[in-house]
Amino acid sequence: MLKNTKKCTEKLKIQYPIIQAPMAGGATTPELVAAVSNAGGLGSLGAGYMAPNDMKKAIKKIRELTKEPFSVNLFIPQEHRASQEQIEKACQDIAECSKELGHNIKSILITYSESFEEQIKVVFEEEVPIFSFTFGVLNAKWIKRLRSNNTILIGMATTLPEAQMLEKAGVDMLIAQGSEAGGHRGTFLGREEDALIGLFSLIPQCVEQLKIPVIAAGGIMNGRDIVAAIALGAAGVQMGTAFLSCYESGIHEKYKKVLLTQEQDNTILTRAFSGKLARGIRNKFINCMQTRKSTILDYPIQNALTNSMRQKAKETDSTDFMSMWAGQAAPLCRDISAGKLIAQLIDETNKTFNS
Repeated sequence: MLKNTKKCTEKLKIQYPIIQAPMAGGATTPELVAAVSNAGGLGSLGAGYMAPNDMKKAIKKIRELTKEPFSVNLFIPQEHRASQEQIEKACQDIAECSKELGHNIKSILITYSESFEEQIKVVFEEEVPIFSFTFGVLNAKWIKRLRSNNTILIGMATTLPEAQMLEKAGVDMLIAQGSEAGGHRGTFLGREEDALIGLFSLIPQCVEQLKIPVIAAGGIMNGRDIVAAIALGAAGVQMGTAFLSCYESGIHEKYKKVLLTQEQDNTILTRAFSGKLARGIRNKFINCMQTRKSTILDYPIQNALTNSMRQKAKETDSTDFMSMWAGQAAPLCRDISAGKLIAQLIDETNKTFNS
């Protein structure tokens, strides 16, 4: 490994500069998080959709499975409103595009709660060693409180201005998310469509302008990718899609099978499932909603409205209506345990460096 990776490994107290991305929605099980940390990387719990009590249980389980550092990730709250008429129209289109499932989409008026405050209290009370966040900038109050716990703070940016804002706010590290990345875009300044910068263009810009370590995320699947990111100045990498197909991942088995049988990039950027731009594998629901973009509501409203559909899809093993988030390099997924994946990545990285 190059010298600049020490900025990552020493700060996080891990052996290798590899962070498992904190993918919310059940993918990052305690078993996956612990397996990555035990193998020398940094396991991350995607807790964005978790209730506070469930977070506590997951953190307790992780600590039973590993004594190594781990991270917890949350979403900075985003509040959007919609009229009942807009919600009913959105429900009609969701129902029309998922009628094969034979379920009812509930037209409900979305209400907002202080769930983020309760979630982050868990991070503070449990003295989580590393806290990462996306969709915005953590407020100064919580930055100060978490620092009193010696918690390391990691923010996510998709553009240089976002990265500079996060550095100014006081984060210890930055995740630079390239347009290749699977899942939701971390963009919080301007239109998400205007922040689709390729990773290998984004890394040098951030490294040149920031003093804090930059972690590369987006399309990284093997040792060659890791070497390329580090050569451009990244202090480490964050990998999500690569860990989705691991044994310990919590995604649906049919979803895993889809990942492992991809022969070329079949991903698309869509708002269909959540109302926020995200990269996932194209399926019937996404294709149908392509002609109904004007009725898709903002996150988190659309996300709440499609929840019952997504749950029904899991129950019926129907990948046509699942949100199968994946990066553009998904065809490189492996059917493997997380520990073996880390070992193979390190072997590939060392061989590339020495070739």
